Amino acid sequence: MIDLSGQVALVTGGSRGIGKACALRLAEAGADIVVNYVVNRQAADAVAAQISAMGLRVLVVKADVSEVDDVRSMMEAVKEEFGKLDILVSNAATGGFRTLLTATGRNFEAAYNTNVLALLYLVQAAFPLMKRNEGERRTKVIAFSSHGSGTALPFYGLIGSSKAALESLARHLTLEVGEHGINVNVIKAGLVDTDSTRRIPNAEAIFEGRKEKSMMGDRVLTAADVADAALFLVSPLSDLVQGEVLTVDGGAAVHP
Repeated sequence: MIDLSGQVALVTGGSRGIGKACALRLAEAGADIVVNYVVNRQAADAVAAQISAMGLRVLVVKADVSEVDDVRSMMEAVKEEFGKLDILVSNAATGGFRTLLTATGRNFEAAYNTNVLALLYLVQAAFPLMKRNEGERRTKVIAFSSHGSGTALPFYGLIGSSKAALESLARHLTLEVGEHGINVNVIKAGLVDTDSTRRIPNAEAIFEGRKEKSMMGDRVLTAADVADAALFLVSPLSDLVQGEVLTVDGGAAVHP
C-alpha cells in the first residue's frame, strides 16, 4: 500500500473532475492537501470537507494559475501553512473547443497561459519548497496531457497543441530540477466523463464510440483510474520514472 503520510500535496483545479479525484485519492493515502480553485469556492470547500473528515489537514486557495502573481501568493500560503511541498499536481486547464481558423490571439493566449505557462510558474514558485538533498525522499510534479498532443482532433487545435508544448516543457524541466530531488512526469489520460469533456462537440457520439477503441470490455476510464496513476507517480515506487508521459486510456491509443 502506498503511504503518503506526512506529505503535502497541492492539486490545481482540485474542485472537480480529475483534479478532485486526485485530491481525494492522495488524501486517502494519507497526504495533507491544498485544494486550488479559481471560480467555484463551494465545490472546493466540499472537497476540503471530505478530506478534513479523513482527519487530514487541508487548505483551500483561490488562484488563477495562469497569473504568476497568483501562483506566487498561493505558494506563500502553502509555505505559511505547511512549511514545505512534496507533491504538485498541475491539473487546471482551459482552451475551449473551436476551430483554429476561428481562433483569436486571445483564445491562444488563454489556452497556452493556463495549459503550459502555469506548469512553469508553479514549478518556479514551488522549487524552494520542493527541492531536496541527496538521500531525502524525492518530491513529485505531475501534469496532465491528452491524446490531442499527438493526434489531430476536431475542434481541439488550441488544447492539443498546448498539451504537446506541455509535454515538451515537462521533459526540459527535468533537466533543471531532477538533480534537486524532484521528478516531473506527465499523465496522458484518455476520454474521461467530466464537465469539460461533455462540452466537446459531438460528445455523445464520442463517448458512445470509446468502448470500441478500449480493450477493457464494458469498463470505461474514470477520473478515479487517472487518480490511481497519479498516486503511483507521486509515490517512491516511481522514483526512477523521470520526464515521461504515462498513457492511461485502456489501450485506446494503440490502434486507429
